[in-house]
Amino acid sequence: MSACLISDLHLQADRPDLTDAFDTFIKNTASSFDSLYILGDLFEAWIGDDFEDEFIISIKKILKDLSSSGTKLYLMHGNRDFLIGENFCNSIGASLLKDPSIVEICNKNILLMHGDSLCIDDIDYQSFRSVVRDESWINEFLSKSINERVQLAKNLRDVSKTENKDKSFEIMDVNKMAVNQAFQDNNSSLLVHGHTHRPKIHEETYGKRIVLGDWDKKLWYLKITNEDMKLLEQNI
Repeated sequence: MSACLISDLHLQADRPDLTDAFDTFIKNTASSFDSLYILGDLFEAWIGDDFEDEFIISIKKILKDLSSSGTKLYLMHGNRDFLIGENFCNSIGASLLKDPSIVEICNKNILLMHGDSLCIDDIDYQSFRSVVRDESWINEFLSKSINERVQLAKNLRDVSKTENKDKSFEIMDVNKMAVNQAFQDNNSSLLVHGHTHRPKIHEETYGKRIVLGDWDKKLWYLKITNEDMKLLEQNI
C-alpha cells in the first residue's frame, strides 16, 4: 500500500505553470499511489461549487481521471478553499475529510489537518476564521451573485496579503501548545499538516509532526508506504 499527501497548491488561472505541474504530477507521480490526500488549499480561492470556468473544468478532469483510474482521492478544506462542497467532490470522485481527521494509512494512524487552526498566536486570523467558517456567514456569501463573490474574495485576499506583511515569522507558525493538544485530543503520535509553507519533519513532545510544503518554484509531497515516509520535492 502507498499514499501521497499534498497541500497548499494554490492553483489559479493566473498560474498556468502550476496547472501544468499539477497535471504532470498527477499523471506521472500520484497515479502510482493507492491514494492521494489533498490537505487544503488546492485552490487559491473557491467561491462556491456553482462557479465554473475553463480553469476549474481542467482541474476537475485531471482529478476525475485520477480517481477513475483507481487511485482513491481525499480532500480537506484549507483556509483558501473551505467553501468546496460535496458537489465538487462528487464530480471528481473524492471524499471530503473533516479537519482534523484520524486516518489509517499504510497501517499507521495519522492525524491529518490543514494546519491553520494550530496557528493560535495569530489572533487576528483566528478571529477572521471564526467569522467566515460560521454557517450563517457561509450561507449569506453563497447567496450573493457570482460577480459579488468574486469581488469579495479578491478583497479578502488583498487584505490578508497586506496584514501578513507586518506579521512576525513566529506568529504565523503553529503554536507548540496547540500542537501538543492536538496530539493528545486525537490520541495520535503522527501529525501531517500544511498551511505554514514551511516543509519539515519535527520531533515533538507527543510525536512526529510532518509539515507539507506549498507549490511555487517547487512542489512538495509526502510519500507513505508500509516501510517508510519521505518528504520529497520537485522543481516546477
